[in-house]
Amino acid sequence: MNKTSSRLLVLLSLLQTHRDWTGEDLAGRLDITSRTVRRDIDRLRDLGYPITTVKGPAGGYRLEAGTHLPPMLFDDGQAVALAVALQTAAAGTVDTAVAEDAARALATLRQVMPPRLRHRIDLLRVTAVRPPAADDASQVDAQVLMELSRVIHAREELRFDYAPGPSAEAGAPRRVHPHHLVTWRHRWYLVAWDLHREDWRTFRVDRIRPRTPTGPRFTPRELPGGDVSTFVTSRFRGNDGTTTDWPCRGDVILHLPAAEVVPFAQDGIVEELGSRRCRLTLGSWSWSGLAAAIGRFDTDVDVIGPPQLAAACADLAARYARAARMSSAG
Repeated sequence: MNKTSSRLLVLLSLLQTHRDWTGEDLAGRLDITSRTVRRDIDRLRDLGYPITTVKGPAGGYRLEAGTHLPPMLFDDGQAVALAVALQTAAAGTVDTAVAEDAARALATLRQVMPPRLRHRIDLLRVTAVRPPAADDASQVDAQVLMELSRVIHAREELRFDYAPGPSAEAGAPRRVHPHHLVTWRHRWYLVAWDLHREDWRTFRVDRIRPRTPTGPRFTPRELPGGDVSTFVTSRFRGNDGTTTDWPCRGDVILHLPAAEVVPFAQDGIVEELGSRRCRLTLGSWSWSGLAAAIGRFDTDVDVIGPPQLAAACADLAARYARAARMSSAG
């Protein structure tokens, strides 16, 4: 790799740290002149990277989000982690469209990997073993999920066509105030206030076809039961022959997208909170078993409650810490 290309990669790596850089700081880190920094910034812009000039006494540069995906720079660890996540999603996601998109993304990533990393990825084979569903698994359009997530966060009235079942005819367009996206037993549901029926409803997302444009903004109502998990549990209990009466039940925030949690949530309830966070309500026969089940998601966890779950997490962490110390001493 020539000197200029190597320098551009280092410059891009610095800009990807999500902070503003002055031209002088970049010049000092790269051991070049400010004029060369300006030329390198222009080269990166030509490649598709949306780098804006920051106004101010010292001036500077910032890497913004773009309208398309330019070439991205990953170190070896990030590339392998991304490939493993994509392969897991392709194998374990119940939604066919999402699984196919993950498989195509993995193939694209593999093509640009250096041989040493490609060999490591090729050695990994993920086989998903899914629990039997109560009936047919729903196939959800990723674009519909994104649109529902958008109107929920924007608090915009939603109009959509809805097919209540395979043998039922589509009725008039529904008008709702959308409140939450949740999953229950590997299915996506929209929790919303139905404006026509003046009551709360849950709609299967795979049967929703949004209409445009969306309606006016609204002020959210308080959900019956106080939270999403209580509402969904009360609605679904007994409808499909399942029970949710676990002796130990808790709520946590997982720092993962809801779509990554859904395939492994079993009979838990997953509520989308943003692009990288979701709320999980899960039950178990013991508090320590519940803490262990939550730990398998391998991400940062914020315990909402109850206190018994937080205590079980602390006890489990202490046990693992003692085990690690004993292993090191041996």
